[in-house]
Amino acid sequence: MAGTETFTFKSEAQQLLDLMIHSLYSHKEIFLRELISNASDALDKLRFEALTEPSLRLDEQPLQIRVSTDAVARTLTVEDNGVGMTREEAIQNLGTIAHSGTREFAKRVAEAQKAEGDTERLIGQFGVGFYSSFIAANEVTVVTRKAGTDEATRWHSAGDGHFDVGDGERDGQGTTVTLHLRDADPDNGLADFTAEWTLREVIKRYSDFVQYPVELRVTRTEAPRDEEGEPIEGAEPTTTVEWKTVNSMKAIWARDPASVTAEEYAEFYKHISHDWEAPFETISLKAEGTFEYRSLLFVPSRAPFDLFYRDYKFGLQLYVNRVLIKDRADELLPEWLRFVKGVVDSPDLSLNVSREMLQQDRRVGKIKKKVAKKIVDTLAKVQREDRDRYADFWGKFGRVLKEGVTDFEYADDVKPLLMFLSSADAEKSTSLAEYVDRMGEGQEAIYFITGESRAAVEKSPHLEAFRAKGYEVLYLVDPIDEIIAGHLTTFAEKPLKSVGKGEVELGTEDERKKAEEARKAAQEAHASLLERLQGTLDEHIKAVRLSSRLTESAVCLVGDEADLSPGLERLLEASGQAAPKQKRILELNPAHPLLAKMQGIYDADREDARLVDFAHLLYGQALLVEGSPLPDPVAFGRRVADLMIKA
Repeated sequence: MAGTETFTFKSEAQQLLDLMIHSLYSHKEIFLRELISNASDALDKLRFEALTEPSLRLDEQPLQIRVSTDAVARTLTVEDNGVGMTREEAIQNLGTIAHSGTREFAKRVAEAQKAEGDTERLIGQFGVGFYSSFIAANEVTVVTRKAGTDEATRWHSAGDGHFDVGDGERDGQGTTVTLHLRDADPDNGLADFTAEWTLREVIKRYSDFVQYPVELRVTRTEAPRDEEGEPIEGAEPTTTVEWKTVNSMKAIWARDPASVTAEEYAEFYKHISHDWEAPFETISLKAEGTFEYRSLLFVPSRAPFDLFYRDYKFGLQLYVNRVLIKDRADELLPEWLRFVKGVVDSPDLSLNVSREMLQQDRRVGKIKKKVAKKIVDTLAKVQREDRDRYADFWGKFGRVLKEGVTDFEYADDVKPLLMFLSSADAEKSTSLAEYVDRMGEGQEAIYFITGESRAAVEKSPHLEAFRAKGYEVLYLVDPIDEIIAGHLTTFAEKPLKSVGKGEVELGTEDERKKAEEARKAAQEAHASLLERLQGTLDEHIKAVRLSSRLTESAVCLVGDEADLSPGLERLLEASGQAAPKQKRILELNPAHPLLAKMQGIYDADREDARLVDFAHLLYGQALLVEGSPLPDPVAFGRRVADLMIKA
């Protein structure tokens, strides 16, 4: 047996404890919901492990959660007979606040306090539920025993930056959490949590749907009564102690949605997600026939802090006949809906199911399709009926939802949900359908440009002809937009085209014909000069041609339709992937005075050294304008200096 050891909480833990004790929650009773949720999770894990480990018998005693108090000692105890923890697990799970998110958590709380914002929502984003115990307690003691073992562990902390771990005593498996309560302070929202009716009301409000009985120890002192029910004079009162089940234990997803209130759904969502805020949207789904299942889904109001972390774990809770089989079944959700929380319960799946079986089960695939379609349809309805509310959702989850465009199976369903910044509105984003509705006569394609920011793309020379013609251009400025742009080929039978690729043909058929004839005539007039420039820059570009997209700037770089954008090239290189080496096309503005000046120099002396410098300066200028690095910054700087001296 190991002796008692003292540990120091990991980085930033004491700061976080202070924040939670003094400022994180205005609803102080929330700690009890968190402890009961943790106990429920422990019972779920035991039932799951018992499926593959026969020695973990579940028939010896009913699975339950018990809450008791001692008014004299001012303690509150929450106990379960779930899976329990080993000594090492207790050190790891109870000694690390929010795991790797501690620094980020402290930063977010500080920002929220400075802005006088809502700090309570951070509980759901960082998973610090157990430590909310210190809102109501000066000290917390945990005694836990792992199912299938004989040794118990005792964990204790006074929230002072340290915790002790030693040997404990416990008759059976499970965990007992004992809070040494602070004095009640009703003025600051801290109720007396030794009072039966306080506990009963809190448990009923927050944990009514927990599927295990939450029992409250109640004490009754009554005077003996005669046969007619009258008190017997002089008789000593009798005291009885019994356990009363407080919660209804009804699976909320199995109830008729019409009988469930929004508040009940919100509390259940908070229970499974450990979030503080009510969900953005609640979705109920029921399938009947040869294969039955029910699903209750929630779209959160805010994105968790680690949504884009590589090791972010997602998925729905999978139940078989109300027995939890998997806590995060990612087989039930496409990755681009990983922010969705909820449960799926089916009586037709096997209780003894492995990850491989889930992946191979065609019924699981059907659930995934139905769930994804239901979520997409719900979001589309919100988009139609309350655009401002949808815009708020998009601001939080749009980057994730865009990933659905790369999923061939769902791409057509996701495209209508997409929102982009646009040249048509300086503030609001627009959908593809709204863009199509605004398309003018003669416009046959949906145009877009990719870049690092709105400010950057608005200044791009690639937009000049579109701006002159009054054509709207979508601004794809999220990093992921560089990836999804290649998958956005059509919408509503309209092709999507990058303004930085291929040829530009704008206006009516007659206008396009005249513009093309003029460009070809100019191309022929300057053919020899363009060949000279191309020969000079052959290492970097594949062609030099006159532009139909430039009206003000002298030069720009464009790609062929199948080429990678420069932004995607940089993104691939930053992620350590080798981007294919590709040359692009240098376009010159046929109406710019610079072209006429170079043509005059060329006509006077085809070998004039200035033409070489001009070629490299034009190429460098085009690179700088689009945000790409120069191949030789020193040489470019020298040429600029020489040009200034000669000027």
